Amino acid sequence: MTGIEGFELTAQDLNNINHPLTCGVILFKRNYQNYHQLVRLVNQIRALKGKDFILAVDQEGGRVIRFALPFTQLPALGLIGQNYVNNTDAAKTLCHLHAWLMASELLSVGIDLSFAPVLDLDNGSDVIGDRAFATNPLLVTELAELYCNSMHAAGMKTTAKHYPGHGTVKADSHFELPTDERSREELFNHDMLPFSQLIPTGCIDAMMLSHVIYSQVCELPAGYSKLWHQEILRHQQGFQGVSISDDLGMKAAECVGNIQQRYQACLDADIDLTLLCEPKLCTELYSNNRLKYLPNTPSKLIKIKRLKGHSSLSTQHPFWEQTRWQQARKALVSLMTQIN
Repeated sequence: MTGIEGFELTAQDLNNINHPLTCGVILFKRNYQNYHQLVRLVNQIRALKGKDFILAVDQEGGRVIRFALPFTQLPALGLIGQNYVNNTDAAKTLCHLHAWLMASELLSVGIDLSFAPVLDLDNGSDVIGDRAFATNPLLVTELAELYCNSMHAAGMKTTAKHYPGHGTVKADSHFELPTDERSREELFNHDMLPFSQLIPTGCIDAMMLSHVIYSQVCELPAGYSKLWHQEILRHQQGFQGVSISDDLGMKAAECVGNIQQRYQACLDADIDLTLLCEPKLCTELYSNNRLKYLPNTPSKLIKIKRLKGHSSLSTQHPFWEQTRWQQARKALVSLMTQIN
């Protein structure tokens, strides 16, 4: 999955998305000028690549919002957890409305996925913080399950991140390589808990693995690790959904070498879908004539296509004109007034 340059597709973008290894595009703030421009861009990509091509974004709320108004400017997930103790019912309602509005708005314009929800803990990380529901892993589990079910109700598949937990290690993997030196037991009984408890419920459709080294378990970051991906996530925990690397352009991802070596590390770990947010890196990867294709590519593509979204709102009219959206948005505004 590749990023693209701007508001329209460039020649480089066209080369990248037409490569046989590309099965999707991830969108960012740089790709959003306004609602109508976004719809044109989505339609342009769909005309070229068809309905099975996956379009994704990170529209978490709070600090991580890629699309401005008229898309709902949702609060950080941490606000839900903060209000849980004093007003549990209001927090659960906010959780449902947050997920349903986020997913419904994106699906109505033809975007399949928001990489959500965050299952990390708010426990000292420079990059996670209030992107997480809470510090308590049991509360994160409860709210994340509700959030996933509400995304499903809107027609969107879920992506839990950043397995097996990025919230307790301080360093930001965008800028440096974090190492978590806690024991395997500490990891499994704390940060891992929301992931391990929700996998059996079937509410997680995809799993994004972190660029964090958990040194007492494996010397490689989780997203490059056969032990984490194949032995623990797949074999021990029984996860059957799509596995996704975090962005291979992040500083932490560079620990195994150049972009070809990073991609090969994902192949070696049998990751289903690799994420390349910067178009130039994607072009650099594809410039290698000896590039190896993903093993069992047809079966992986079948899995990835299951991440397609199905809008519960009409895709023929703007979401803000539709009664269901209006009712949900009104309820959110009312609830936020009470909470604030």
